[in-house]
Amino acid sequence: MELLPRSPAEFGSARYWDRFFRHCGQRPFEWYGTFPELCPVLRKYVRPRDKVLVVGCGNSELSEQMYDMGMCEDIVNIDISDAVIRQMQERSGSKRPKMSYLLMDMLQMDFPDAHFQVVLDKGTLDAILTDEEEATLAKVDKMFAEISRVLQGRETEWLFGTEEGRRQLAASAGFGRLVTVALHREQHYEGMAAIQAELSGKVMELAPPGLPARQQVPFLSVGGDIGVRMVRHCDTSPLSGEYVVEDVKGDGTCYFRRLIFLRNRNVVQSEARLLASVPLPGQKKRRKDKKKPSPAEPPTAIDKSYLCCEHHKAMVAGLCLLGGSNPLPGTPLAVLVVGLGGGSLPLFIHDYFSQAHVAVVEIDPSMLEVATCWFGFSQGDRMQVHVSDGLDYVAKLAAEAPAQYDAIMFDVDSKDLTVGMSCPPPAFVEEPFLQKVKTILKPEGVFVLNLVCRDIRLKDSVLATLRDVFPLLYTRRIEGEVNEILFCQPSPEGRRDPTELVARARVLEQDLRQPGHPWDSSYALADMLQAVKIL
Repeated sequence: MELLPRSPAEFGSARYWDRFFRHCGQRPFEWYGTFPELCPVLRKYVRPRDKVLVVGCGNSELSEQMYDMGMCEDIVNIDISDAVIRQMQERSGSKRPKMSYLLMDMLQMDFPDAHFQVVLDKGTLDAILTDEEEATLAKVDKMFAEISRVLQGRETEWLFGTEEGRRQLAASAGFGRLVTVALHREQHYEGMAAIQAELSGKVMELAPPGLPARQQVPFLSVGGDIGVRMVRHCDTSPLSGEYVVEDVKGDGTCYFRRLIFLRNRNVVQSEARLLASVPLPGQKKRRKDKKKPSPAEPPTAIDKSYLCCEHHKAMVAGLCLLGGSNPLPGTPLAVLVVGLGGGSLPLFIHDYFSQAHVAVVEIDPSMLEVATCWFGFSQGDRMQVHVSDGLDYVAKLAAEAPAQYDAIMFDVDSKDLTVGMSCPPPAFVEEPFLQKVKTILKPEGVFVLNLVCRDIRLKDSVLATLRDVFPLLYTRRIEGEVNEILFCQPSPEGRRDPTELVARARVLEQDLRQPGHPWDSSYALADMLQAVKIL
């Protein structure tokens, strides 16, 4: 038989590929390159623990050689040709038990969402894109949609995975055409110049027709994947997935400890400033016999007086909204914080408000361990952590013990990155649940919500629901970030002019500057409330 089809359309036919692979027999047919040629690129971007999908696998030796070289073992191969899948199952099944071959059309895959870390294609796109007819282009769109669906990573986030999100991203960058590239955390990058040198050629291949040959294409960076850092701890949580605790070098001589969820790797989940510098790669030690930090030892260099996150500063400033006189540090306060993270927010309230009793609700027991071992968090008479779903905990309190908290704070991330709201999960801002929040809040209390929502329509809906439940609503946008802090009160009688709030914040800040409690001059409560608006 002739290897080439009678027409390009036959490249998309399962019948053609069955004939093709029966003719080839056991002889591998490699499209566009062999494993030795592709190995340098694959080694750079595929990690041993990745779950890999190979679409249109054919009878290529690529997957087998990746497996045998120890590059990756959890590999799933699919193809529309029943003949080749049977060949490959017979050829590789018993030798490579962790690798599988499945008869499946990549335009209609049976895998669940976010099932793979890597998808490899070596020629299948060309077999589909045989012309520029509308039906053909629709198949290509379907192919990429399915690949995006089964991939884990920022590709599936609302910002990158929806048309509206991409429009916002391009508008914020100020360009009409934008290419996004994900940098792997395990890969060492010398800096932006090295990244630009590696990618420039490929970027220019995607340039629109008519672009001048010497046109400069700017490279922009999102997140903290470039720089000096040391991973202190990494693990996997059944609820939060893979995560790392790492120390990074900030501006000047400052170092910070960060908690990163790898499913959303460009977002710093929690951050704390270190009081003393920590040895990092390339940094000389002062003494050869200096003891190295051990992951088994609790951290002793966390600066608990410093709030790294701007939204945490605004949330603390929201305590100025409490009724009566200013909430002096010695005034008894009952505070509920939903979402622990590294614990910096509840720790700050506990340490600076000496009569505050803080209850923290955290659904993931792994995060309590991380906060305790790596971020200096500890429990005591005035600080208790309840490992529970925040939805269940608040519902139980509403039924058993209403009107008990002066302040309730939500700082909860959403596990569903496909929704245009990453904080909090949608269930936390539904009207029935917000009514329960209102029930456990004292009449003169304040509910503080960290809202991170890029979807304009969804955000408007959340604000409308909040206004239906809480008659008094203040908002504070965090400059340069998506975060918006909402201060909600159950009674309109507590309404205060923003000027009054700033004055109350100045008084509170003076009271918080106590001996033995260092106060960082880089933030002021009054500054946090100057931009507050009443909705």
